[in-house]
Amino acid sequence: MKSSPERKLFDAITDLPDHLIEEAGKTKLNFRYRTYRRMLALTACAALILCFILFLPQKNIPPVTHLSEVFFPKAYAFGDDQARLTIRKEHPVENSFLSSVQSFSYDTASHILADTDNNSAYSPLSLYYALALAASGAKGDTWKELASLLHVSDQKELSAQCFNLYHQLYTDNEVGKLKIANSLWMDYRTKWKQPFIDLAAKQFFASAHSVDFKDESTASSMSQWVAEQTEQTLSPRFSVSDIQLLSILNTIYFKDEWTIPFHENTTSEDSFYLSDGSMISCNFMNRTDCNTSFYRGNQFLRASLNFKNGSRMIFILPNEGISPYDLLSSPQQLREAMEGGEEMNGTITWKIPTFSFSSSSNLVEPLQDLGLSLSFCENADFSGIADGQCYFSTIRQGTYLSINENGAEASAFTEVTIEGSAMPDPDSNQVDMILNRPFIYGIMTSNNMLLLVGTCTNPTLS
Repeated sequence: MKSSPERKLFDAITDLPDHLIEEAGKTKLNFRYRTYRRMLALTACAALILCFILFLPQKNIPPVTHLSEVFFPKAYAFGDDQARLTIRKEHPVENSFLSSVQSFSYDTASHILADTDNNSAYSPLSLYYALALAASGAKGDTWKELASLLHVSDQKELSAQCFNLYHQLYTDNEVGKLKIANSLWMDYRTKWKQPFIDLAAKQFFASAHSVDFKDESTASSMSQWVAEQTEQTLSPRFSVSDIQLLSILNTIYFKDEWTIPFHENTTSEDSFYLSDGSMISCNFMNRTDCNTSFYRGNQFLRASLNFKNGSRMIFILPNEGISPYDLLSSPQQLREAMEGGEEMNGTITWKIPTFSFSSSSNLVEPLQDLGLSLSFCENADFSGIADGQCYFSTIRQGTYLSINENGAEASAFTEVTIEGSAMPDPDSNQVDMILNRPFIYGIMTSNNMLLLVGTCTNPTLS
């Protein structure tokens, strides 16, 4: 049997010849020498203990390190239109890519929101970025499946367009903020592909963290990262396991002010009618806008409020007898509600409930219904990320939304876990957006990216 290092050290010190021990016992030592001998013995013992500690097998501590450094784009000041136009010119986003993201948004939103009963919110853009980052390391049929869902055909172009879109959307000024953040949480035992880490940092602004998924502190670190990126509006709980290889996290944080704020002294309590016919009381913001546009469809009325940084919040009020889920029943229906209808111009009387709530969704089943199946199989090909078995195990999202007289604040996180082995007269030029029954809302960026979409069925629920 092979001796351990500490055993060899012990034997070397204790295995002395007997005759030397006997001679040492017969030798008469003076006081000074005996004192010196004691000091020498104590020093030897201390050295023995130190060496024993050094030679003890150490716990294999994972290198919890940041594998890549991320620098976010430089933000321009509010009202600096020249800087905004320069960024758009230097980072062009193809119309075909914008259409791809829009199609993905409607495809997924109609599936994810259709079966919700209470207040809900979903960020298509957050999920798109998380899946696009995973797709950058996919190969073969796994890439083709993800490309079909993302409505793209070229892997390099997908990363490049995500990079440019990020630059166009990034906002951080005295009025508002729109920030997208990505991160990779990577098992320290796995040999990762460096090109994947480099591309994630360069094109997706993704930080990389080497962690031990057997250690519960990893889950706490992931939660803390999400909280920091979303200004403490979200602090999800994560679970980790010893077969977990990679977690891809995306966050989106949005905050902006209405171009024309509501006056707090006009906010008053009124009735909101639930889908079951019952009634609750809540606070409503009130305002009248003249000479503004709205859209009337066969089943809905739609109008929007602008934010100072160019985004807008859309409100869709279904006709009496129409459920919000009727308008969410298919991608086509949702697109029609968001973009269709006849444009009209007139006066809008607004009555909007103030509300604030969080929601969470498991996205595995909706994505599988949309054809994403191979990515969840053990033979998925993510060889651009790492060698060996890599496959999706969970995909989930959490969201937060709050609106009041000054504006709106919204945030979302997406986790992709990879494991191994009444309507008025139609001819009227005045409409009432009295949102006193379940309605649909959405936050749209200046380049028509659907940042958040959801339903408000009970504004008093948080």
